[in-house]
Amino acid sequence: MRKAWGVMVSGVTMCIVAFVVLLSGCASSDAPKPAALQANPALYAVKEQWRLPVGATASPLELRVVGAQLLVASKQGDVSSVDLRTGKLQWRASLGSPLSAGVGSDGETAAVVSSENQLIALRDGKEIWRQKLPSLTLTSPLVAGERIFVTSADRTVSAFDAATGRKLWSQQRPGDALILGQAGILMAVGDTLLTTQSGRLLGLNPQTGAIRWDAAVAVGRGVNEVERLVDLVSGTSRVGSNVCVRAFQSAVACVDALTGRTLWTKSASGATGVAGDAATLFGVESDSKVQAWRRSDGEKLWTSDKLRFRGLTAPVLTGSALAAGDFEGFIHFLSPKDGALLARLGTDGSPIAQAPVWAHDTLVAVTQRGTLIGFRPE
Repeated sequence: MRKAWGVMVSGVTMCIVAFVVLLSGCASSDAPKPAALQANPALYAVKEQWRLPVGATASPLELRVVGAQLLVASKQGDVSSVDLRTGKLQWRASLGSPLSAGVGSDGETAAVVSSENQLIALRDGKEIWRQKLPSLTLTSPLVAGERIFVTSADRTVSAFDAATGRKLWSQQRPGDALILGQAGILMAVGDTLLTTQSGRLLGLNPQTGAIRWDAAVAVGRGVNEVERLVDLVSGTSRVGSNVCVRAFQSAVACVDALTGRTLWTKSASGATGVAGDAATLFGVESDSKVQAWRRSDGEKLWTSDKLRFRGLTAPVLTGSALAAGDFEGFIHFLSPKDGALLARLGTDGSPIAQAPVWAHDTLVAVTQRGTLIGFRPE
C-alpha cells in the first residue's frame, strides 16, 4: 500500500511532484515491511453493527457527522446521507461532476467542491446552486451561520450565502509558491473562523474575513522550496478554546483560539490529523508509530511501534479506546493509557480510506471500495 502527498504550484490545479511516500509492501525489495499482525488480544469488546455500500468509489472524501447524520462524498461525484445509528441510507445525490473536496454540512445544507472548481450546495439530497471558485479546493467546506466558507488550495478564504450562493467576502494573503496537495483546516470556534496558511493558524472574523489573530505553529526549513514547505493538515482536536493541530511532517501544537496564543509546539513527523481529550493528544507518525502527548504542555507520554509501516489513518478516540485503520482494511484499537493493542476488526479487505469518525457510541469507517461500516462497543 502506498500513500502520497503532492506539492502544487500556487494557483495551478495539478500536482507536479509527489514528495513524501509511505511504502508498505511495494515492489522495491528494500521498502520498509509492515509490522506483522499479532494475535488479536480481544481485550476491547466491539462488534460490527451495519455496513452500507456508498458507490463504486476508489477514493471517498472526508466523513462528516452532524447530529445523527453521517455524510460521505466520493471523488466520482456521489454524496450520501446515512443514519449513523442504523446505517440506513437517507438520500443519495449523483452530481455528475468529479469532486475535489467535501462534504460540509450544518444538518440542512450540504456543500462539496467539484474538480472544475465549482462550489455545489444541496438540501435534502437535491442540488440548489453552484458557484464558480477561483482555484482548486481540497478542504471540505464549512457550513455554519447560514453561510458556506471555503478555503482554496492557494489559501484564499471565501464566504457565500448558503441559500443563494451569493459571494459575501473573500480574503487572500500572499503565500508560498508551493502548497500542500491535501486538505487543510477550516473550522469555527465560537465566533472565530479558523483556517491555515503555510505553517500558521489564522483566526478570522466570519462576518467580514478580517484577520483577528495569526498564530505560528511551524516554520519551514531547508535549502529549496520543497524542503521548506510546511502547512497545517486536516484533523484537529478541540477542547473548549484549546485547538491542537499538526503541521505536515514538522510539528504538532496547541493554540488558544480565543487569543491566538500558541500554547506549545513539538517536533513531529506525521502527515495526518490529531485526536485527543482534555488530558492527552494522539497522532500517527509517517512510519505509523502511534504517539501520545500531554495536552497541557506537549510532553511525550508514550510511543507504540506495534503497527509500524501499516499505513495508519489519523486516530480517533472511541470512548475507552483509540482507533485507527490500516492499508489492509483492519481497524486497530489501542489503549489510550499506554498504546497497548486491545483489539482488531476487519472490514472488506481494502484500505481504510479516511480517518474513522466516532459519534453516538458508533465508530464508522469507510474503505476504498466505498463500504461504510459501523462498529459499536458492547
